[in-house]
Amino acid sequence: MIINIKDKIMKDKEKIIILTGGSRGIGHATSKKFWDDGWTVITFSRSEVAPQCPWSNNKQLHFQVDLENQISLDKTLADLEKFLRGRPVKALINNAAISPKKPNNSRLGFTDTDLSLWRQVFNVNFFAPIKISQSIIKNLKLAKGVIINVTSIASDNVHQFAGPAYATSKAALKSLTREMASDLAHEGIRVNAIAPGEIETSMVTPKSKKMLTEKIPMKRFGTPEEVAGVIHSMCSDTFSYVNGTEIQINGGQTV
Repeated sequence: MIINIKDKIMKDKEKIIILTGGSRGIGHATSKKFWDDGWTVITFSRSEVAPQCPWSNNKQLHFQVDLENQISLDKTLADLEKFLRGRPVKALINNAAISPKKPNNSRLGFTDTDLSLWRQVFNVNFFAPIKISQSIIKNLKLAKGVIINVTSIASDNVHQFAGPAYATSKAALKSLTREMASDLAHEGIRVNAIAPGEIETSMVTPKSKKMLTEKIPMKRFGTPEEVAGVIHSMCSDTFSYVNGTEIQINGGQTV
């Protein structure tokens, strides 16, 4: 974790967003979208800040953390609390996730997934969002902020490439969104979710892309930038009365 930052960096910007999994794909595009709009962007990821990120020469707003490891996460959240020093946080995006595959990148089925791997997936995809959200409730309350949980099209349908551990962890996160929205509304905090479908990222293989595109009415994958645009809108005042819902971003794949 790098925490060398001058106070004025935080003071000069009123809107703070915290985003997990911010080094690639949807996370990177979302970070850039908010950064370009003048927000203070704080990212969490297992790796160092990605070279392509707009703040690559100013890494003070990045926390390198293993969300699977409870000790690592607890330490980072303690450091984050000191870093924020009671400042309001306008948005938290629980985006980080892992989706284990077989060596040939195919779907890892139920009988092939041992219990230790289930725990690993749920630690990152489900329990980490709980811990992070709970740790900054006071900051979100000050800003009347919003939490957005990134679920998946696999939350509701068996997916050709996403296995049961990933799918059920995202289904749990979807249900958690509803419960959080009900419990936190009295604090002035809104909680919603987005469920991306097939999105163009570096993890997509040409074979899987061709196969899945046929199932999408729009006949194309979405882009990380399109998902980032939805997230950005959901954090604005235009969504001020939207709470406890999940927005699907899939080009009509589930119609």
